[in-house]
Amino acid sequence: MHAGVFESPWDREQLMVQHRAAVAQCYSPHERHVVSLDWTHGHHERGPEIFGVKRQYDYVNHRMSRYHTILTAVVANRERQDGLAVEVQGAKWEAAELAYLQATHPADYEQTEAAMARLSELIAYQRNRQAYRTRTERLIEVVQQLEAEAQFPHADYVFDGGVCAAALTQVIEQCGKHWVSEVACNRSVLWYDHWQRIDAVAAELRQSAPDAFRRYEIRQRNGEQKTVWAFTKVLRLRKIGRKRIVILHEQSDLADPPRFLVTDALHWEVRRIAITWSYRWPCEVFHEFTKGICGLEAAQLRNEEAVKRHLCLSCLAHSFLQNAPMAGGKSERFSWANTTPSIGQRLYGLSREAVQAMLQLAHSQFAQGRSVEQVLEVMMPA
Repeated sequence: MHAGVFESPWDREQLMVQHRAAVAQCYSPHERHVVSLDWTHGHHERGPEIFGVKRQYDYVNHRMSRYHTILTAVVANRERQDGLAVEVQGAKWEAAELAYLQATHPADYEQTEAAMARLSELIAYQRNRQAYRTRTERLIEVVQQLEAEAQFPHADYVFDGGVCAAALTQVIEQCGKHWVSEVACNRSVLWYDHWQRIDAVAAELRQSAPDAFRRYEIRQRNGEQKTVWAFTKVLRLRKIGRKRIVILHEQSDLADPPRFLVTDALHWEVRRIAITWSYRWPCEVFHEFTKGICGLEAAQLRNEEAVKRHLCLSCLAHSFLQNAPMAGGKSERFSWANTTPSIGQRLYGLSREAVQAMLQLAHSQFAQGRSVEQVLEVMMPA
């Protein structure tokens, strides 16, 4: 199986192009659908030789660990979500390679072979430097690929503050699309000709003008109605320019910590911005699926192509599973499952189909008068 899936000569990139063309048929231009950009960590404590894995500080678990960074693009509407691109970022070894070159630098080269070996090391160092791509650069490549294929011409983009970068937002805007992002509380905005932190602006508004926060009823992606109190204004932000910001509270007394959203769509109102932001969460569901069910953190594939093929197949598995029939016992059918079948119910349905096919085969064999040993040999050859 390993040789057939991960070593056989099939084109991973071409398969993803066909996958995006297929799932695009599930998204109507007349309904809202949004592309979410994000990244996550794939932990491999026992796999230091896996491509992209490096021991470094893990800000999620607040400790040193081995992991590689996985970048994702997920499209979602109200009914489903599909992975459009999954890339793994190569580890950055520039500092270690430079330290090695400096430590092994000889005074002179008496032999031609030594000079050629040193030149090979320098060329490899420069090649690795040029090949390395930051998260933002990789996500820009993903956006450019999606827009070049034009399978989702009506989909805007959403991402959190860890992804929001001036270079990425500029590329999205140049493609004629809009984006919504969350910004950190320490982001500076130009407030009455003075640069201030956005959380300081929110505190000033709560104290001096609480009526500036208006009440809105938001119908989120999952269909739930949510009441928020929001203030919005077009302000200038450092690095990304003039954008519309939204300060959101979920309590009427404004006592809860606010959420800060920003978008390039200056003409959008609060409801549209908040609804678009609710489409950011399907990427987290996709991350949990790929890690928990597809085994991205359990696989021991080492070389670059095998790791990327595993990521590619996880996208296909996620989409195929959503098209599977829903089944499950009464104990598994929750109140919300009538409209939103869970992944467990989908897997349960596939398991029932597999068991049913096995039982039908056994029944037909017994009907022909075969013994238990003969049926067992058919089903599980020795």
